[in-house]
Amino acid sequence: MPRKILVVDDDNAVRSTIGLMLEEEGYHVDKAMDGNDALAKIRDGRPELILMDVEMPGLGGREVCRIIKGNKNFGFIPVILVTARQDLHTKVEGFEMGADDYIVKPINMMELSARVKSMLRIKALQDELMEKNDRLMSMNERLQELSMTDALTGIYNRLFFQKRFSYEFQRANRYRVQLAVIIMDLDHFKRINDTYGHQFGDFVLKRVGALLLATVRQVDIVARYGGEEIVVVCPETNPQQVQVVAERIRAVIETEEFTQDGRSARVTTSIGVAVYPDLKDRIRNMDDFLKLADEALYVAKDDGRNRVRYSFHPNDLKK
Repeated sequence: MPRKILVVDDDNAVRSTIGLMLEEEGYHVDKAMDGNDALAKIRDGRPELILMDVEMPGLGGREVCRIIKGNKNFGFIPVILVTARQDLHTKVEGFEMGADDYIVKPINMMELSARVKSMLRIKALQDELMEKNDRLMSMNERLQELSMTDALTGIYNRLFFQKRFSYEFQRANRYRVQLAVIIMDLDHFKRINDTYGHQFGDFVLKRVGALLLATVRQVDIVARYGGEEIVVVCPETNPQQVQVVAERIRAVIETEEFTQDGRSARVTTSIGVAVYPDLKDRIRNMDDFLKLADEALYVAKDDGRNRVRYSFHPNDLKK
C-alpha cells in the first residue's frame, strides 16, 4: 500500500508540483490549502508524513507543527517544513516548534526524495518502537494481574490480600475509621469434592468468587485465603453495615444452585466477622484482627454452620 503524504501549501501551483513529484515516486498524496485545512485532514485520516509550507495566511506551518507535536492523539507524524527563506533563525524557530526536517524552495526532486525516504524510515522505526512498548506494557499489566490474582477463582490471592489488608489496617488506624473483615468457609466442601469430583469442586469455588465480586462493593477486597476459605475486607464499614453484607453473602451462596455438566449441588457457608476498632478493644495488630474473625467463624461452625457470627455481641449493633 502506498505511503500517505500530506502536502500543505497555500499556493496551488506549488501543491500540484510537489504532489506530482511525490506521486511519480509512488506515494499517495493528499493536499491541504492552509493550516486549518491541514488539521482537519490529519484528524480525518492520519498521514505518515507532512510536507508543509512555513508561510501561509492565518495558521502558518510552524503553528500547525506545534499543534501536531503537542497533541498525543495524533501520534508521531514527521513534519518537513518548506520555506523560501534560508536564514538560520527561521530554521531554528521551526525546529523549536517540533519540525523534523527542512527543505528550501525551489525544491530539488532528488533532495525531496531523499528527505522523504529518510523521514519515512524514522516514522517506521518509531511506530515499531511504540508497538513494542505497547506490547511490553500489556505484558507487564498481565504479569501484575497474575501476581495478585488467584488462578482458579479469579479473586485476589493471599499475598495480595496481606499487602492490601496491611494498607487498609494502617489507614483505619491513622484516620480513625472503621474497618470490617469477613472470613468465610464453605461448609462440608470435602463432601462436594468426594461426591462430584475435584473439577466440580473447582467450579464451585470459581462460581463463589464470581458471586462475591457481584455482591460486595468495588472498594471491598475479596481474596482466597486458603483452600475453600475466603476473606472479604470492607473499608469504612461499621458493625451495622457489615452485618448486612455478611448476611447477604450467606444468603446469595445458600440460594445458588451450582450446576455443571449435568451435576448440581447446593452449598452453604459459615461466616465470621470482626470490626476494627473492636468494641472491647481487643485488637492491637492485624493478627489480632484476623484471629477475632477466625474465632467467630469457628463459632458459626459449632453453632450448626450456614450462619454468621460476630466477634462483638449482637446488642452492640444497636449502639
